[in-house]
Amino acid sequence: MRHILRISSYDARGLVYKVSKILYDAGLNIEKNDEFVDREHGLFFMRTQIAGVLQAEEILANVQAVLSNDAMIELKPLSKKSLMILATKENHCLGDLLLRYESGELNAHICAVIANHDDLGDLVRRFGIPFVCIESKNKDRQKHEQLLLKQINVFNPDIIALAKYMRILSASFVELFLGRMINIHHSFLPAFVGANPYKQAYDRGVKIIGATAHFVTKDLDEGPIIAQDIIKIDHTYSWQDMRKAGRDIEKSVFANALDLVLSDRVFINGNKTIVF
Repeated sequence: MRHILRISSYDARGLVYKVSKILYDAGLNIEKNDEFVDREHGLFFMRTQIAGVLQAEEILANVQAVLSNDAMIELKPLSKKSLMILATKENHCLGDLLLRYESGELNAHICAVIANHDDLGDLVRRFGIPFVCIESKNKDRQKHEQLLLKQINVFNPDIIALAKYMRILSASFVELFLGRMINIHHSFLPAFVGANPYKQAYDRGVKIIGATAHFVTKDLDEGPIIAQDIIKIDHTYSWQDMRKAGRDIEKSVFANALDLVLSDRVFINGNKTIVF
């Protein structure tokens, strides 16, 4: 059986050797290993894919013994995570994920799609995935989020993906899912945050447009960035043309970011990420 061992700790001499020796002495084989040291803050990050029969509690205790007391250590089986998608009306990011899911390219089990409009229900049901509509019309934010949280708890997803979920979530709600909720923003952050960034970019006369996938925090569009990409444009593009061109880059960036998170390749380091 394969497992992923993830470590973040204060750095110290010989940590790679010490952890590797623990795994070797336990009769485990290291299939892939990545590590990084944030020298500015003296932090050590390590992701190791291992194969073999193991005693999880024993491995965790032995690894903890060679790390700082406040180290973060995770040991998980290499398996597909459950993914919930939140959407509104736009179908391009959601549709791309559904096609990847059907073709086996998405390393996850989509447990449900929840939207605040019913426009996308027929699309989702074609893939045999539960669709739940929680209308936001005429509901205050607190009431809507209570209903949303109730449904999330029913499906208990590992990761929540905001696939053009065009609704601002409260800080108290976001706090419940820190490090587990990912958003796709139709702009190359930190530029052009908030609503209609393509119009903002058009007014500024930019020559490139992009998309950013990031973890959701209480600060709008300011969470740790997971993945970004750009495409070139020129003066002939209207802001509507820019929005149309941007949809392709949004899909690829979002899928890439989700693949990284679902594979446990992303560490949050303050308001930045370490991506292996």
